[in-house]
Amino acid sequence: MFKNHLKIAWRTLRKRKVFTSINILGLTLGFGCAILIFLFVTHHLQYDNFHNNSDRIYRVVTEEHRDDVDYESSVPPGFAGSFETDYDYAEKVSKITIREHWQVNGTDHRSNQSFHEDIVFAQSDFFEILNFPLVEKLGDHTLEEPNTAYITESFSKKMFGNESALGKTFILENEETIQVIGILKELPKTTVIQGTIFPSFKTLKSYDNFLSSNSWGGISDALKCFVLLRPNQNIAEIENTLISLVSKHRPKSKNVHRYKLQALSDIHFNNKYGGINVSLLWIFGLIGFFIIAVACINFINISTAQAFTRSKEIGIRKVLGSFRQHLFWQFISETFIISFFAMILGLVFAILVLPAFNELFELDLSISSLLNVKVVGFVLMLLISVSIFAGSYPGIILARILPTLALKGKLTQKDTGGKLTRKVLVTSQFAISIIFIVATIIIRKQINYAVNADLGFDTESIVIVEIPEDIETVKLEGLQERINNLSGVKNNTACLTSPGASSNYWGTGVRYNNRPELEEFSISAKLADKDYLNTFNLKLVAGRNFYRTDSISEVVVNEKLAQKLGLANSQELIGKQVEFNGATIKASIVGVVADFHDKNFHETKNPIFIAPQSNAYNELAIKVYSQNAKTTLEGIERLWKEIFPKYIYEFDFMDERVAQQYQEEQRFLLMSKLFSGLAIFISCLGLYGLISFFVAQKTREIGIRKVLGGNVSDILLLVTQDFLKLILIAGAIASPLAWYFMNNWLQNYTYRIEINWGVFVLSIAGLLVITLVTISYQAIKAATANPIKSLRTE
Repeated sequence: MFKNHLKIAWRTLRKRKVFTSINILGLTLGFGCAILIFLFVTHHLQYDNFHNNSDRIYRVVTEEHRDDVDYESSVPPGFAGSFETDYDYAEKVSKITIREHWQVNGTDHRSNQSFHEDIVFAQSDFFEILNFPLVEKLGDHTLEEPNTAYITESFSKKMFGNESALGKTFILENEETIQVIGILKELPKTTVIQGTIFPSFKTLKSYDNFLSSNSWGGISDALKCFVLLRPNQNIAEIENTLISLVSKHRPKSKNVHRYKLQALSDIHFNNKYGGINVSLLWIFGLIGFFIIAVACINFINISTAQAFTRSKEIGIRKVLGSFRQHLFWQFISETFIISFFAMILGLVFAILVLPAFNELFELDLSISSLLNVKVVGFVLMLLISVSIFAGSYPGIILARILPTLALKGKLTQKDTGGKLTRKVLVTSQFAISIIFIVATIIIRKQINYAVNADLGFDTESIVIVEIPEDIETVKLEGLQERINNLSGVKNNTACLTSPGASSNYWGTGVRYNNRPELEEFSISAKLADKDYLNTFNLKLVAGRNFYRTDSISEVVVNEKLAQKLGLANSQELIGKQVEFNGATIKASIVGVVADFHDKNFHETKNPIFIAPQSNAYNELAIKVYSQNAKTTLEGIERLWKEIFPKYIYEFDFMDERVAQQYQEEQRFLLMSKLFSGLAIFISCLGLYGLISFFVAQKTREIGIRKVLGGNVSDILLLVTQDFLKLILIAGAIASPLAWYFMNNWLQNYTYRIEINWGVFVLSIAGLLVITLVTISYQAIKAATANPIKSLRTE
């Protein structure tokens, strides 16, 4: 029976090529977008689900309770050892330290290459907790030995070619020679820890005394602690017990720690501790639903509108013995055929745009990703759902048409689904489009505000070059002097990090003016030489800059410190003594700079101190003249290679670095543009089909109006006024919804734009223009048609 319905449906659709093409195109785009969104969401949902005993794997994190609560995805270096020896909650405990973009050099002519790689210093138990599989191993060597490492298959091939890497060596950061004792199978992109080289944790001592120690003095985001708990542990009980570690190891600290166990499954989705914002997945899912909904609404509108042209066909079928259920399943069959072709084309569309999709969202999805069981199941479910959802209502409406009315041509709007139903559906399409347009405008304005607003420091024409951690002060100063002598350079400064960088963030306690206790808040350190203020154009509001010195005796602070201390003005800070980092830094405040955004617009401005400490510098910031910048950069590179021939030369532009902090928002913006464009395009396809039907219905009325003296503008108004009214109604519905969603989104920013009424007016006006352009051809054609022909047609 269903096979016969498909045959009849196929013949019917071939006769209605325009109707069929419009619906296939709309549903193709809907299917394609839904498939891509499903891939994105499932890719993130499978993060870290491949580990054995994943329900017992936890990362230990810290809540820092001061004047505010800060959430850190790390613990003090001494935590792992104490947790393992003082308690019996875990089978395995391991700490790791992550170092990104470290230089690796080969040690012989066959592997005499240099690369930048992501390094993970790890204790041996780490690989038993997360069960990263070893492909090969060198004898009975373990990561308990210093200067040994596991490497991934990809790095092995890159460094050593097709030769076995076991037993071979490489040089890490031009300092330690590391022996390869194991080859790891390539890590899935869905694991929380990514790296290509895993040196033993004992090797870290050569690079960082603090992180390799058992200190409880502070926290670095580079250090993580993972545990494999014994079965059936009570997490709340463990966290309560860990409070005793605070009183034991940090009894006098104003920064009160609360150590928490974060489930492996929560790491990727908890943005408090650096994970993605899970609401993004919900947003993607809703967008996919809306795109499919818009395509289905098109189908329903056009299908029910076709009732007038198909009325005689339906009447004849009923006279010849077709029952309602037969006609219903015929229309479902038509919908299924259209949906099936749209599904195939949607898969082709997804395959074609997959490379761009991967690049946009930094994924590694392949064509094989589209053929796994989950995607196939989703596509089949979508095919059935769309066929039923889009086909049921038209099928019910068309199947109930009375044959006597159909054959006599006396059908009314009510017989074909009703004018009100069609208006509701079209209004829904318009409302969805307006929400997308509003979202796109607001996201764009917020990003432009964040990137182009006055950050309190210069970003234009500043080049950032990473410098070696073990650089000698004399060599660095020599390089700086020679760079300043280049004609295209204004100034340069060596620093821990640039003013607005979230990386290398160093927060520390502060004691002010010999007060007996530390302050409740922490202060951010911007360690740099005396040219830091001039290079980034930080504005002094009181006092002076510090003098060039080898030790910290003078510091410059920002206005926020005075505010946090409850002082009347910044001038009161000048000459006062301060202590930082557990009194290891003692200095006098000599200057105050205006507040600047030391992180991004998501976070408030922090108290900051700027002081010289040459052994902490990671970057060289060089302000260049925009004219002949290429020549200047080439000159800087020549000097670098002359002084540091063993180090890879790379640079970033400051303004690009600031923009990268809003990478997620940039992707969100592009996503909004693409999907709002698709929603509008699909809606326009439906409008084109509907206006054709509408004009055909109004043929006699248009002819009579023209005979009675109606002009073209009157006819245009007649044809378009219903749609324009629906857009205004949609605007009234969509505007408060769009305001609610986007206002909630803006709450993620401490510094944000205000949503004004102009955004909604612009969005509605834009949709009005797009709609008029879409229906103008049919409307003008109807308005300029010969009225005699129109009346004869009727």
